[in-house]
Amino acid sequence: MTDRLVFAFVFLATLGAGVMAGFFFTFSNTVMQALGRIQVPAGIQAMQAINITVLNPFFFAAFFGTALLGILLCVLYLLGLVPSGGIWLLAGGIAYVMGTFLVTVIFNVPMNEALAKIDPASTQGAELWRDYLSRWVMWNHVRALTSLAALASYAMALVQRL
Repeated sequence: MTDRLVFAFVFLATLGAGVMAGFFFTFSNTVMQALGRIQVPAGIQAMQAINITVLNPFFFAAFFGTALLGILLCVLYLLGLVPSGGIWLLAGGIAYVMGTFLVTVIFNVPMNEALAKIDPASTQGAELWRDYLSRWVMWNHVRALTSLAALASYAMALVQRL
C-alpha cells in the first residue's frame, strides 16, 4: 500500500470524523434543546421531518464513508501496512466505529423508528417524546464525543507522519 494512499485515507477519515463531530455536537447543543422548548406535537413533527431529511447522499457519504475508512485503517494497521502513527489510526477507527457508528445503529436509529410511527398529538407521543429527548440526546452526546475522539486520533496520526 503506497504511503500516499494511506495518507489520503487518513486525511479523508479526519475530515469525515470532523464533519460528524460537528453534526452531532450541533444536535446536542442546539437542535434538540430547541425542539425540547416547543410544544410537544411540533417538536415530534420537526424531529420526524429531520429524520427523513437526514437520509441523503451527503450524510450517508460522511457517516458510512468515515466508518468504512475507520475499519480500513484499523486493518491496515493490524497488517503492518502503516509506516507511522498507526496506533492513532487504530484508536480513531475504534472510537468512530464503536462509539459513533454502532451507537447510532443500536440506539439512535431504533428510537428514530419508534418516533416515526407515533402520532405527534397523542398521549403516547408525549410520553415517548419525554423519554426520547433524554435518551436520544444522551446517546447523541456519545456520538459527538467519539467522533471528536476519532478526529483527534486521526489528526495525531497525520502529525506523526510529518
